[in-house]
Amino acid sequence: MVELKLAKLPDRTPVKLAITVTPDLLNALRDYAAIYAQTYGTEEPVADLIPAMLTAFLESDRNFIRARETAQRGQS
Repeated sequence: MVELKLAKLPDRTPVKLAITVTPDLLNALRDYAAIYAQTYGTEEPVADLIPAMLTAFLESDRNFIRARETAQRGQS
């Protein structure tokens, strides 16, 4: 088998997740979307911003990253 530089792509099948948020959080998310639109000149629905926000949050949490790597090493 040929070994390519690009590894096999991970599963990218979208998964729908329903959540319930408080009114205060919904207001904050709407405000974020409005500021995002002012900043980038593109309106995006809150539902489209949330996955990117969660990804950015998880990628910036160093303790989470370390703990996750440790847990994954323990599973292999």
